[in-house]
Amino acid sequence: MRAPPGRSGALLPSAVAGPGRFVVDLDRFQGPMDLLLHLIREQDIDIFDIPIARITDQFLAAIQEIHPEELDSAGEFLEMAATLVRIKAQMLLPRPPDEEEEDPRAELVRRLLEYEQIREISQRLEAAESQRARRFPKGYVPPRPKPPLEESPLETTWEEVYEAALGVEVPDPKAREHQVTRRGVAMEEKVELILKMLPERGRVEFSELLRPWKEKLHGVMTFLAGLELARRRTLRLRQVQPFSELWLYWRGEGGAGSTGDEAQDRAAMPEEEGDR
Repeated sequence: MRAPPGRSGALLPSAVAGPGRFVVDLDRFQGPMDLLLHLIREQDIDIFDIPIARITDQFLAAIQEIHPEELDSAGEFLEMAATLVRIKAQMLLPRPPDEEEEDPRAELVRRLLEYEQIREISQRLEAAESQRARRFPKGYVPPRPKPPLEESPLETTWEEVYEAALGVEVPDPKAREHQVTRRGVAMEEKVELILKMLPERGRVEFSELLRPWKEKLHGVMTFLAGLELARRRTLRLRQVQPFSELWLYWRGEGGAGSTGDEAQDRAAMPEEEGDR
């Protein structure tokens, strides 16, 4: 299946083999159809009038170089050789003049034309792929052109516009809901409130601190502010009995009611009650 050295795998006339003989490197052909079509085109033979005897001899001479160990890969070439021999035999057999039979070469011509068309399409696709690879990277998708903007004539009448305007419903203002986000209550504000009232009065009721506000969050933050000031020893918290009024006493110097009022509350407390 190899051409003699110096032939470069081309289809060349051989002086050693004799006139009309060719030396062919079968490795450069993709199959028997490729080789057969090359023999026909190389000799400028009309594909619709193939000299089957000459082409058969040339094809058989081309595949004579097949070695026995290469028979598995060369099976298609041997099958085509058998087909050419069969067509050659049919062409040589005499046929009655009154019978119109189909040309034995018709099927072979049809297969050759189909193969040539497919090969040409394949070569064009490979050329287009190679040209595209030189211009664009792999996976490139060209952007789609935007459709041109065209002015559409206005086909709406004033009566239709007026009717559509009458169908517009005005939103009901009562349906709108206005949500106000509550501002967070800071414990520092409650600390400032207690420190503002206690030095002047000496003591104050816990409920009096909550009187301006109705929300529970103010009560919680005021109680936490009182505990923080008690931890700092700025005031004292006192309750006479469970669930009774909670008093806040100022422990600073000079505070009004810082001693007497506290003593009165302590005397009024039951003996078993202590500081809370």
